[in-house]
Amino acid sequence: MSNQPYEGYDEGYDPYAQQRQQPQQAQAWPGHQQAYDDPQAAQQYTQQWQGQTWDTQVQQTRPSASDLAYFPPQNYQAAQQSHDPYAQPPRPEVPEAQASTGEGYGPPSLAGNARITDAQRARLEGRSPIIEPGMQPAGLTAVLALLLSVTAQVGSYALVVPLVVLQAVTAAGWFRLNGMWPARQGIALAFAGALVADVALLAAGRENGPAAILGTLGVWVLLSLVMQLRSHADPDTRITSLMATVASAALAIVAAGHLAADPDAVTVGAAAVAVAILARALPLPTVASVVVSLLAAAGAGIAVGGMTGMGAKGALLGAGAAVCALIGHRVASYDYPSRFVHFTAGVALPLAAAAPAVYLLGRALV
Repeated sequence: MSNQPYEGYDEGYDPYAQQRQQPQQAQAWPGHQQAYDDPQAAQQYTQQWQGQTWDTQVQQTRPSASDLAYFPPQNYQAAQQSHDPYAQPPRPEVPEAQASTGEGYGPPSLAGNARITDAQRARLEGRSPIIEPGMQPAGLTAVLALLLSVTAQVGSYALVVPLVVLQAVTAAGWFRLNGMWPARQGIALAFAGALVADVALLAAGRENGPAAILGTLGVWVLLSLVMQLRSHADPDTRITSLMATVASAALAIVAAGHLAADPDAVTVGAAAVAVAILARALPLPTVASVVVSLLAAAGAGIAVGGMTGMGAKGALLGAGAAVCALIGHRVASYDYPSRFVHFTAGVALPLAAAAPAVYLLGRALV
């Protein structure tokens, strides 16, 4: 056999080259070959997915310096992880300077923090929770006391006019002093009791004064109880309102003791209260101011007692009335009262508290 190629043979010819260059087509099922040849018919065999898509590659971006400029620097402390399901979350730490701001609120907490009053803050800081009314309320007290002193010599019906003003201011001031405002029903009830006591005294006379005052007071305590029993407030609120109503009515009714007392005793006692309260308002230390007030009241009692025929006995009456007036003045100064308290309770309580002393000492000395 000859090794020479036959005629027409091409050494570079590759019979499988064309087959390698053509893409391999997937073998179709005999029945589906026609469907793949038709594009429209092929769609019914093609699965089409419709729905939202998302990018699986998360691009992390770093904030620029201009973006960070809008946020203040903060100091975060990582809380320690605890496996206890009942563990309390950590509370934020507040600087001491921020916790004692002048807004009247304590440090924030997750459970809430009630507002502390000025009196509580004063006690925590070691200060006295007492602010005295000052000279202006003392001047109003002196004017009202002088009106009582003068009208007592005129007659009972003239004395009723400044007495009614005193009782109205007493009823309103006591509720405001206890932080209960507006308390229209309680104020109206206390003032109505005072008016009933005045009418009873005018009708029964001075000799039956204690019966008229105590009887009115007992009836008004029962009325206060009935009014609070019909209230739909919670028990604590009803108890507080009951105590304030009874105390306000008692003070307003007891102030009617000026009408039941002897006219000379009312004149001496009211003048002594006016002088004592003015002396108490002077810018002096507390102890010195109290001593000066009592001495001034005793001196006024002697002076006015000489004009009414009581003589030196007026000193004892004036000093006794001044002691009760200073107690009322002290009560009106308690628990950081407002300006409204100073011009109501601060004006009326000294005279209302002095009424029992004026009545008792007047009966004993005149």
